[in-house]
Amino acid sequence: MMRKGLAGQRLVAVFLAGVLLFDFPLLSLFDRPLRVWGVPLLHFYVFVVWAALILVIAWIAERGAR
Repeated sequence: MMRKGLAGQRLVAVFLAGVLLFDFPLLSLFDRPLRVWGVPLLHFYVFVVWAALILVIAWIAERGAR
């Protein structure tokens, strides 16, 4: 069984990773006139990172509940 404090530390790490991934310098790298499956690259990046963060948070929460 995982300790409660370890899950909390992992959630804080995911939060900090999210802050860095949505920070201006990194977002500006994806602000290009390219399209991925018809979607602008910046929008594609934002939604993929957002979904990945939600999945990681859900995985941590489920693992911590066991």
